[in-house]
Amino acid sequence: MKDNNNSTQHSCVDCGTQNCKFKTLTYPEFCPTTNLCDQDLQWALERYDQGRNHDIMVASAEVEYEGYCKWTRVQEIMEFARKIGAHKIGIANCIGLINEARIFARILRANGFEPYAVICKVAGKAKTSLGIPAKCEEIGAAMCNPILQARLLNQAGTDLNVVIGLCVGHDSLFYKYSEAYVTTLVTKDRVTGNNPAAVLYTAQSYYKKKFAL
Repeated sequence: MKDNNNSTQHSCVDCGTQNCKFKTLTYPEFCPTTNLCDQDLQWALERYDQGRNHDIMVASAEVEYEGYCKWTRVQEIMEFARKIGAHKIGIANCIGLINEARIFARILRANGFEPYAVICKVAGKAKTSLGIPAKCEEIGAAMCNPILQARLLNQAGTDLNVVIGLCVGHDSLFYKYSEAYVTTLVTKDRVTGNNPAAVLYTAQSYYKKKFAL
């Protein structure tokens, strides 16, 4: 909802109550919950009965509950996979995180899963062959190929795909073309050692000048 005094459209990040998780307290005037169209809510609820969406929601809630503050992300992924009956686990990884992908694959095998990985540089096509500016080849000539990664994992018949460090945007294309459900194990951040939340934690201190906060 837009503030009458300016053109800013307020959303959940502007809320100071987070009362939507209690359902019984007051909400700000712009709250998406109180301004919700019944048709939108009904549309979303109906989608949970389509395909395997309900199974995914139940498994997700159970993993959150059973492993709350106890399980690592790696363990959560494996427990989630078991609950949805996923045995063949696709790995879409960045070439820069091949060691992490190998370790994850070993963990999966040790726990009874069948990992199958496709690296980002698969096919080895030059960036300029796709019309990407030549300057981009200064940090590596071969293009990342997230759409092909998704296609090859689709052909492999993976039950669940896991992203390990795909670049911003490349991950978007992978999510779009993956036929299996996708979860993310590692989010790449070359500056913070793949801990992008570090920037948010230090936004009021070390990173304050960079973001002009």
